[in-house]
Amino acid sequence: MQTESLKRNQSRAEQELETLYRISQAMAHQLGISDLLDNVLDILETEMGLARATLTLRRLDTDAFAIEASRGLSAKERQRGSYELGEGITGTVAKTGQPAVVPDISQNPNFLDRTQTRKTDKLAFLCVPIVHQSVVVGTISIDRPLSSEEELEQDLNFMKLVAGLLAEAVSRIRQEMEERDSLLAENRKLRQELGDRYRPSNIIGNCHGMRAVYDQIAQVADSTATVLIRGASGTGKELVARAIHFSSPRRNNAFVCVNCAALPENLIESELFGHEKGSFTGAMQQRQGRFELANGGTLFLDEIGDISTAVQVRLLRVLQERSFERVGGTQPISVNVRVITATSVDLEEAIAKNRFREDLYYRLNVFPIMLPRLRDRRSDIILLADHFVQKYNEAYGKNIKRISSAAINMMMAYHWPGNVRELENCIERAVLTGADNVIHAYSLPPSLQTEEQTKTALIPAEGASLKDMVNAYEREIIVDALKKHRGSAAASARHLRTTPRILNYRIKHLGIDRMRYRLAEG
Repeated sequence: MQTESLKRNQSRAEQELETLYRISQAMAHQLGISDLLDNVLDILETEMGLARATLTLRRLDTDAFAIEASRGLSAKERQRGSYELGEGITGTVAKTGQPAVVPDISQNPNFLDRTQTRKTDKLAFLCVPIVHQSVVVGTISIDRPLSSEEELEQDLNFMKLVAGLLAEAVSRIRQEMEERDSLLAENRKLRQELGDRYRPSNIIGNCHGMRAVYDQIAQVADSTATVLIRGASGTGKELVARAIHFSSPRRNNAFVCVNCAALPENLIESELFGHEKGSFTGAMQQRQGRFELANGGTLFLDEIGDISTAVQVRLLRVLQERSFERVGGTQPISVNVRVITATSVDLEEAIAKNRFREDLYYRLNVFPIMLPRLRDRRSDIILLADHFVQKYNEAYGKNIKRISSAAINMMMAYHWPGNVRELENCIERAVLTGADNVIHAYSLPPSLQTEEQTKTALIPAEGASLKDMVNAYEREIIVDALKKHRGSAAASARHLRTTPRILNYRIKHLGIDRMRYRLAEG
């Protein structure tokens, strides 16, 4: 009998040692505090069978302890688990720094069951503090079936070891979080100070080409020089024009935008310069043109390469004389307008074909800014995509939190002929149609899903069999879950609402290397 007890104790000691080793390995590889705590609870549940484990952390600059990670609790139940110092068993442990054992929670009036999950359970409850340099930074607690005093004492001693092992890591990561929050606050302040110059344009991008554009905006904004913004359709020429205006001394005056390509040739003169009553059929009253409306501010002429030769002559005179007459009028009107133009047309070629005046070109091309195509600034694609996800989350009341690796691969492989505008449209569609909090590869438009790109994205090309498409879809879902849970099959199975046995079978069948995702996060 004594030999059996000795064997049980030896087996338990080996099990505890293995568990502590796995926790120490997790601590060596995890970077985020939430990931670390989730992994620790996975290990405790898998190796020791500890049910409904809960970790609370002291909130920064407060005496409140809130659940940071748990097993067996829903998100709503976790949200209820907040304790002030001295409140309930958890709050008392946090206040005193001493562990507590409740042999039967139904017999202890101090057990609050704040999460409201144990109304009919006959359970024991163990809670130990996580202490670093004499300060309680958190608690770890577990539920146990009603057990003997000796078994509860063994569990308590083991939980003390786990808490001691976590203390240094939790404190270190909390310190890193504080430093990160401080840096983020400083960064937000700096961006606010500097961003006032560019915020109206909402320009996103950190690539070398875009940094050069930002430098040019800063150089020309305070001047009155005419700016010619060049770039393909969808690259954000109007955003740059707005950034120049709102960075200039004219920022408090009007910014008037005219798309020259959208106006009929017989109306563009009237739109730009205005007209007198009766100057042509339908001119029932006098009308101010865009130059007058922009007086004191900035006039942005988009697609300037599409205006007729006759309008080019009048525009040249305005730029030279800073005055004009309304259509049908004879009275000169002087204006103080800063002119910014943009075009996706090759003006040099248009000049060679006599479609654009050379003298006007030199008047407009005082300070040229060239915008790169999206395919030439691939490092900005994910930054832009995240920005648009946030934008359309707010617009449509969605909660998309991330973009899957397969979707990222697909976006990085695509050549984006429509540039940033096309990317924005793709993200808007994906957010609008998203059924969960992830943008998947299959959420993107078919135009992105060419054969070459879908090999990278793990989605079979058009014409694949139903089995191949189902396997590819299943593979992407499982890979996303494994990445999120650091290769843990148990945690991934819970996330996907299946069993570890079924998930492991599918992982093996689909040829997924689970360890690759465990190491990738480490």
